[in-house]
Amino acid sequence: MHRRQPDEPAFHYGASVMLSWVHFGDLHASNDDGYESLDHLKSMIGLVNRHLSDRVDFAFLPGDNANNGTPEQYRRIAGEVSALKLPLHAIPGDHDYEPRNLDAFNAFAKAQLRMSRLIYGHRCFFLDVVSAGRGGPDFRLSDADHQWLESELASSLRDREPPVVFMHAYPGDIADGQALAYAFARANVAMVDTGHTHYNELLNDGWVIYASTRSTGQIEEDNGRPGFSVVAVDGGAVSWKFHPFDAAWPFVMITRPADWRLHRSRSVPRPSDEKCVRVLVSDDDVVSITGSLDGIPITFARSADEAGIWQAPLPAATANDRLPLTVTARTADGRSGEDSIALSAAGHADKHLKHHSALGIDAHAVEAWAEHGIVGSQFGPNKNGRHW
Repeated sequence: MHRRQPDEPAFHYGASVMLSWVHFGDLHASNDDGYESLDHLKSMIGLVNRHLSDRVDFAFLPGDNANNGTPEQYRRIAGEVSALKLPLHAIPGDHDYEPRNLDAFNAFAKAQLRMSRLIYGHRCFFLDVVSAGRGGPDFRLSDADHQWLESELASSLRDREPPVVFMHAYPGDIADGQALAYAFARANVAMVDTGHTHYNELLNDGWVIYASTRSTGQIEEDNGRPGFSVVAVDGGAVSWKFHPFDAAWPFVMITRPADWRLHRSRSVPRPSDEKCVRVLVSDDDVVSITGSLDGIPITFARSADEAGIWQAPLPAATANDRLPLTVTARTADGRSGEDSIALSAAGHADKHLKHHSALGIDAHAVEAWAEHGIVGSQFGPNKNGRHW
C-alpha cells in the first residue's frame, strides 16, 4: 500500500479522497540562537521519514523560514530539508521578506508564488501575502493576486473536493482580509493553514477552519516544546493534531467524522461518505484498532488501498449531547496510541461560534483542547509573549 502518485487516478468507487500533510512551524532559522530551530527540524524530519512519509502527501513550511531572509540561512534550511522523504511546499513570511525582496526565498523554494495545484482532487493555493506590503507584518495580496485568486476560487467550485489555502497569516491580520475571508467561505474552502502566531490555534468561523502551528524557533508556548502538526481533509471533514517531537508513537488521528469544534456549515458528507469512521495511523506495525462511540464498541478494518488508514461503519447513536468517539491503535510489540473527539448529535457546532464577529479572525478560536495540542494561551510574540 502507498500514497498515490500525482499521475494516478484521484478517485475510485465514488468516494472522497483524503488530502493530508505535516506542518513544520515557523523556523526563524538564525545564528542568533545557534540555528537551534534547525536542530529541532532535523529531529522532526527523521521522525516524519520513519513514521509518516508513506501516510501523508507533503510537508509544509508556513513562512518566517529564514529569520532575516539571508542566503546563508536558506542554505542551512535547504541542507536539512534535503533529507525529507516527502514533497515540500514553502511560502514566505514577513521575516523572509526582510531584505525587501524574495530572491533568496524563491531560490530556496524553487516555486514562484502565487501557485495553485490540484492534489488528489483538492485545489491547493499557496499564497504570498508579504511582498505586496511594506515589510514587517504588513500583510496583503496584490491587486493581480486578488484577481487571480477570485478566478481560481470560482474554478474550484467545479472540483469534486473542497479547496485548501496556505498563507502566512489569518485574514484578520491581512489588509482587506474580510473580503478574503468571505471569498474563502463562498468557495467552500475547507481549511486555511497559516504560520505567524508562534502558537497552536484553531479557528472555526462556521464556514472555514483556520489553523496555526507552534513555531519551531522562538517558541514560548508549552515551555518551548517543539513539534509538528498533522492535518487532513477527508470527505470535507477537517482534522488537526499536534505531535510533540518527544511524544510516544504510534500517532493516531481520527480523520472522519469531524470533531464538533471543527464542524463546518458546508461539510455535509456525500452519500458514499456517510456513517463512516476513518483513522490515520503512523507506520508502526499497527495490528489492530478498536474504538467506541458513546460506549458502543467499534471494530476497524485496514483500508485495502490507502496506507495508514483504518475504517469502520459509524454506529447509530441517539444521545442529544456531544458523543465521545475514542479509538485505540495497538502495535505488534505492545505499544498503543489513542485519539478522541466529540461529535455533535445535532450535526453542527453553533454553540461555540461568535456570529457577531467577522469571518477569519481569532474571535472564533476554539477552546483549549489538550488532547490535540491546543493550549489556548495565545502565548507568542504577536500576542502575549515577548518581542523577539
